[in-house]
Amino acid sequence: MFDVLETLNTPAYILEETKLRRNCELLAKLAEKSQAKVLVALKGFAFSKAMSIVGEYLSGCACSGLWEAKFAKEFMDKEIHTYSPAFKDDEIDEIAKLSHHIVFNSVHQLMQFQTKIKQSKIGLRCNLEFSMAPKELYNPCGAFSRLGIRACDLENTDLNRVSGLHFHALCEENAESLEQVLKVFEKKFKNFLHRVQWVNFGGGHHITKKGYNIEKLVELCKRFSDKYGVQVYLEPGEAVGWQCGVLAARVLDLVSNEKMIAILDTSSEAHMPDTLLMPYTSEVANARIIATREGEKISEKRQGEFVYVLGGNTCLAGDIMGEYAFKKELERGDVVFFLDQIHYTIVKNTTFNGVRLPNLVLYTSEKQFKIVREFSYLDYAKRN
Repeated sequence: MFDVLETLNTPAYILEETKLRRNCELLAKLAEKSQAKVLVALKGFAFSKAMSIVGEYLSGCACSGLWEAKFAKEFMDKEIHTYSPAFKDDEIDEIAKLSHHIVFNSVHQLMQFQTKIKQSKIGLRCNLEFSMAPKELYNPCGAFSRLGIRACDLENTDLNRVSGLHFHALCEENAESLEQVLKVFEKKFKNFLHRVQWVNFGGGHHITKKGYNIEKLVELCKRFSDKYGVQVYLEPGEAVGWQCGVLAARVLDLVSNEKMIAILDTSSEAHMPDTLLMPYTSEVANARIIATREGEKISEKRQGEFVYVLGGNTCLAGDIMGEYAFKKELERGDVVFFLDQIHYTIVKNTTFNGVRLPNLVLYTSEKQFKIVREFSYLDYAKRN
């Protein structure tokens, strides 16, 4: 595939249908064994022309507001579950029409909007005050969190119209982490669990990552569902798009400043924002990481290798992807492929510095490239 991609316009996100189906098949088998319903979280994966593929396997979409709910309706049209830290007055009616479940973040918003929504749809997000998230930036249950309602704040609340509970306390975690979270959830919210019909275990489940204990997840979902008589939901985003596509970028120039530096027509700041926030250094096809984007040494150069710092085409000094060793010298016009760049990229990218948004390309199971969307100056002008 990489040889054919040399002819495509860059930058471009290329989603591989075969790998996406592999992830979705695994998630569908999980749903069948556990009787849990699996939703794709659009905040992590929202590739318009692939949503019908995902819809062949999963039950629907987990949305974060009106626009994602409308996207879910347009491109998949299955179950739509919508949660927001705060809903707006002028959007709630449309959200109510679109959504099968609406999850409120506070008792105040529950009281404000519950009469506009069918009783069977209403859920509450719970703050467990406990999380397995690896850092505070991604910890929804940390100190002073604005996300969710603590158990102590529900004790004197009228929950007659509430049909379900939702929590989110994981970030790229395994089934063993979920087990710890469930113990806390059951302990803190046990007084409410027998009153509801469904419980959403949220996202952050790294289900499609190699080594994930699927059988344990099945066991946890079935045991919880049987114990409380509820429908369990899971809403992975990253697990759907995990390792199923690349970001293709072209070498625009090569400069030397003690090290060889390749300037690409993409940007870690604008097109791979999680590399800055997590932070992490992306793997590159046919190359080895020598040093991270922050300069941490990973390995030494080997004989016959050619080492380059890969940098973005913006004025941000820190717009660096890392230092990589290639088996052959890079030349201007060569294409570099950053791996695993489908989740949390398209949904978060920007036109910072006026850089072009990467085109969206689907590499079909028939080994054909389909241009899903080509972006132009108008896309930049319309959002500024």
